[in-house]
Amino acid sequence: MAAGEAHPGSTTDHGGTGTAVVRPGSEDLPVGAVVTASGRISRAEEYQEPSRAEQPFTPVQMARLDEALTLASRETGLLFSVYLGDLGPDPSARVAALHDQLEGSADAVLVAVSPEQRFVEVLSGAEARTRLPDRGAKLAVMSMVASFKEGDLLGGLLSGLRMLADQAGARRTR
Repeated sequence: MAAGEAHPGSTTDHGGTGTAVVRPGSEDLPVGAVVTASGRISRAEEYQEPSRAEQPFTPVQMARLDEALTLASRETGLLFSVYLGDLGPDPSARVAALHDQLEGSADAVLVAVSPEQRFVEVLSGAEARTRLPDRGAKLAVMSMVASFKEGDLLGGLLSGLRMLADQAGARRTR
């Protein structure tokens, strides 16, 4: 329905702007919805807990991954992050965009994994790259891919993070 058209049970308000705004009557709204004073529709919905099938990790596995990221970052002084999900039609460009969004991206290392696309990439910032050579990142990717092929997504990420942290070495004092 276009603005200005009316149907049974609706009210029209011109609001002084020269355009007509149609507000549906209460009988046209779904259960739990109301029209607010500003004209917006507010609707209450029952919270639905996401199913376990939609989540790649259990809470315990998420805690292990979080711990691995924290330890790798603390030991090396670099910021380690993991992205898991679809990377779109140009995965490398998406990984670069995600890396650029990280705070302190020069010292950041992003591990991006898109299982459906069979894509894994490790991207290091300019400062991190001096401590984490491409050869070390490639070895970590190969290790992760081997675990992923066996169906062990968490194990692959954990071992990859350990390898990357080992390659980067201990935190440098400035």
